[in-house]
Amino acid sequence: MKHILPLLALAAAALAGCNQTSAEEAAAANAAAEANAIANVKLPPSIVASHKYRCGDNSVIAVDWKSDGTVNSALVTPEGGTGTIVTQAAADGDYAAEGATLTGDPQATSVTYNGKSCKR
Repeated sequence: MKHILPLLALAAAALAGCNQTSAEEAAAANAAAEANAIANVKLPPSIVASHKYRCGDNSVIAVDWKSDGTVNSALVTPEGGTGTIVTQAAADGDYAAEGATLTGDPQATSVTYNGKSCKR
Protein backbone atom coordinates (compact mmCIF):
# COMPACT_ATOMS: atom_id res chain seq x y z
CA MET A 1 0.00 0.00 0.00
CA LYS A 2 2.89 2.33 0.79
CA HIS A 3 4.26 1.86 -2.73
CA ILE A 4 0.93 2.41 -4.48
CA LEU A 5 0.29 5.92 -3.13
CA PRO A 6 3.49 7.46 -4.55
CA LEU A 7 2.81 5.79 -7.92
CA LEU A 8 -0.72 7.21 -7.98
CA ALA A 9 0.62 10.68 -7.15
CA LEU A 10 3.20 10.41 -9.92
CA ALA A 11 0.57 9.26 -12.43
CA ALA A 12 -1.76 12.11 -11.42
CA ALA A 13 1.03 14.66 -11.84
CA ALA A 14 1.87 13.27 -15.28
CA LEU A 15 -1.74 13.41 -16.37
CA ALA A 16 -2.15 16.94 -15.01
CA GLY A 17 0.81 18.05 -17.11
CA CYS A 18 -0.69 16.46 -20.22
CA ASN A 19 -4.03 18.18 -19.68
CA GLN A 20 -2.31 21.52 -19.21
CA THR A 21 -0.56 21.21 -22.57
CA SER A 22 -3.82 20.23 -24.25
CA ALA A 23 -5.61 23.16 -22.61
CA GLU A 24 -2.90 25.56 -23.80
CA GLU A 25 -3.09 24.17 -27.34
CA ALA A 26 -6.89 24.44 -27.30
CA ALA A 27 -6.68 28.04 -26.07
CA ALA A 28 -4.20 28.91 -28.82
CA ALA A 29 -6.42 27.27 -31.44
CA ASN A 30 -9.48 29.18 -30.14
CA ALA A 31 -7.55 32.46 -30.20
CA ALA A 32 -6.46 31.83 -33.79
CA ALA A 33 -10.03 30.98 -34.82
CA GLU A 34 -11.37 34.17 -33.18
CA ALA A 35 -8.71 36.31 -34.86
CA ASN A 36 -9.58 34.76 -38.23
CA ALA A 37 -13.30 35.38 -37.66
CA ILE A 38 -12.65 39.03 -36.74
CA ALA A 39 -10.47 39.54 -39.81
CA ASN A 40 -13.26 38.25 -42.08
CA VAL A 41 -16.03 40.49 -40.71
CA LYS A 42 -17.55 42.72 -43.39
CA LEU A 43 -18.76 46.01 -42.00
CA PRO A 44 -22.01 47.53 -43.23
CA PRO A 45 -21.74 50.51 -45.59
CA SER A 46 -21.27 53.85 -43.90
CA ILE A 47 -23.74 56.70 -44.35
CA VAL A 48 -22.25 59.32 -46.68
CA ALA A 49 -25.15 61.79 -46.34
CA SER A 50 -28.69 61.86 -45.02
CA HIS A 51 -31.32 64.26 -46.42
CA LYS A 52 -35.08 64.79 -46.48
CA TYR A 53 -36.74 65.82 -49.73
CA ARG A 54 -40.21 67.21 -50.40
CA CYS A 55 -41.70 65.93 -53.64
CA GLY A 56 -44.03 67.70 -56.10
CA ASP A 57 -47.08 65.87 -54.68
CA ASN A 58 -46.18 67.27 -51.20
CA SER A 59 -44.96 63.87 -49.93
CA VAL A 60 -41.66 63.64 -48.04
CA ILE A 61 -38.90 61.07 -48.46
CA ALA A 62 -35.81 60.53 -46.34
CA VAL A 63 -32.70 59.30 -48.16
CA ASP A 64 -29.66 57.82 -46.42
CA TRP A 65 -26.88 57.73 -49.02
CA LYS A 66 -24.45 54.87 -48.25
CA SER A 67 -21.15 53.53 -49.56
CA ASP A 68 -18.77 50.75 -48.57
CA GLY A 69 -16.06 52.00 -50.93
CA THR A 70 -17.04 49.70 -53.79
CA VAL A 71 -20.85 49.75 -53.89
CA ASN A 72 -23.08 52.82 -53.52
CA SER A 73 -26.62 52.43 -52.24
CA ALA A 74 -29.37 54.47 -50.65
CA LEU A 75 -32.14 53.74 -48.19
CA VAL A 76 -35.25 55.64 -49.32
CA THR A 77 -38.01 55.92 -46.73
CA PRO A 78 -41.29 57.65 -47.59
CA GLU A 79 -42.83 59.50 -44.66
CA GLY A 80 -44.82 56.95 -42.65
CA GLY A 81 -43.68 54.08 -44.89
CA THR A 82 -41.03 51.41 -44.91
CA GLY A 83 -37.59 51.89 -46.39
CA THR A 84 -36.38 50.53 -49.72
CA ILE A 85 -32.70 49.94 -50.46
CA VAL A 86 -31.72 50.96 -53.98
CA THR A 87 -28.28 50.21 -55.41
CA GLN A 88 -26.23 52.01 -58.02
CA ALA A 89 -25.31 49.60 -60.82
CA ALA A 90 -22.70 51.84 -62.48
CA ALA A 91 -20.71 54.84 -61.29
CA ASP A 92 -22.72 58.04 -61.78
CA GLY A 93 -25.75 55.94 -62.73
CA ASP A 94 -29.25 55.68 -61.32
CA TYR A 95 -30.10 53.72 -58.20
CA ALA A 96 -32.59 50.90 -58.62
CA ALA A 97 -34.33 48.04 -56.87
CA GLU A 98 -37.40 46.04 -57.75
CA GLY A 99 -40.21 48.59 -58.03
CA ALA A 100 -38.08 51.63 -57.13
CA THR A 101 -35.75 54.04 -58.90
CA LEU A 102 -33.75 57.00 -57.60
CA THR A 103 -31.83 59.52 -59.69
CA GLY A 104 -29.44 61.89 -57.96
CA ASP A 105 -26.46 61.88 -55.64
CA PRO A 106 -25.67 62.85 -52.04
CA GLN A 107 -24.67 66.41 -53.02
CA ALA A 108 -27.70 67.12 -55.23
CA THR A 109 -30.39 69.47 -53.94
CA SER A 110 -33.02 67.61 -55.96
CA VAL A 111 -33.63 63.95 -56.79
CA THR A 112 -36.18 61.97 -58.73
CA TYR A 113 -37.78 59.06 -56.90
CA ASN A 114 -40.13 56.77 -58.85
CA GLY A 115 -40.72 59.54 -61.40
CA LYS A 116 -41.46 62.24 -58.79
CA SER A 117 -39.23 65.31 -58.60
CA CYS A 118 -38.19 66.01 -55.00
CA LYS A 119 -36.17 68.91 -53.51
CA ARG A 120 -34.35 69.49 -50.23
